[in-house]
Amino acid sequence: MKRMLAALFLVFSIPAANAQSSRADSLLNDLRHHPEYVLVAAHRAAHADYPENSVAAIREAIRLGADIAELDVQRTKDGVFVLMHDRTITRTTGQPGSVADYTLEQLQQFPLLHNGQPTQHRIPTFRDALLAAKGEILVDVDFKVDGLDAAKEAYPVIHQAGMAPYVLFFLYDHPDAKVLLAHDARIPILPRVRDAAATRETLGFGKFPALHLDETFYSKAIAEDVRAQGARVWMNALGSFDKEEKVKPGAGFDRFFSSFPLTGIVQTDLPGELVVYLRKKGKHR
Repeated sequence: MKRMLAALFLVFSIPAANAQSSRADSLLNDLRHHPEYVLVAAHRAAHADYPENSVAAIREAIRLGADIAELDVQRTKDGVFVLMHDRTITRTTGQPGSVADYTLEQLQQFPLLHNGQPTQHRIPTFRDALLAAKGEILVDVDFKVDGLDAAKEAYPVIHQAGMAPYVLFFLYDHPDAKVLLAHDARIPILPRVRDAAATRETLGFGKFPALHLDETFYSKAIAEDVRAQGARVWMNALGSFDKEEKVKPGAGFDRFFSSFPLTGIVQTDLPGELVVYLRKKGKHR
């Protein structure tokens, strides 16, 4: 009888142990407990070879070793959250109008474009994107629907996908962080701060995994304040740093980290290149 009970204990204890063994769990542990590693956020997912904000681009970000897939979320005419960066869908599908002008069924008739050419890929729902990321990568939700009520309506989608701990919910207006923390503290928030005063105010709202700073006001003192509160400094390499990196590998990222040395998360259009760069320096798993 004792042997049987011991065997049953082992059987039922194995799933609990395995529940912490996914790649996403390892990344979450690094985010929270290993500031010596710099995390890589793939802007609009990894879209060099696939349409941006597509399921394929999410899978490519995972393959390249990125830690976070940044995804843009909007809402259709019939109230479904989908991925789309621009206010209009013209650049990414060749069609007129905005996401809100179409139902989900209508939108999914349009092939996503890549380098101006139609592909087999379609606009994914937010839910499908979360499920594609689940267990493999963290997700930065760049929520582009106006209003806090809309943000609150997106929260159940995150919970239903089982992705609450693995999401960073990006906010453009830092005061909104206080409201959403009070609404549901289970979903981590990534507030954007635009100056030193906003940084100090936001740090007073509660605990955040990271704060999105701008290069216009970054300083060592501000970055140290953020890190002292257990948060990471998020900075973008988008623009001149990524462009320089494309022309002269290593130079763009060297200049970035020389300019923002206390950065803990970097958003880039070159996630694969940045992962390789950081690994060579012992700054990435």
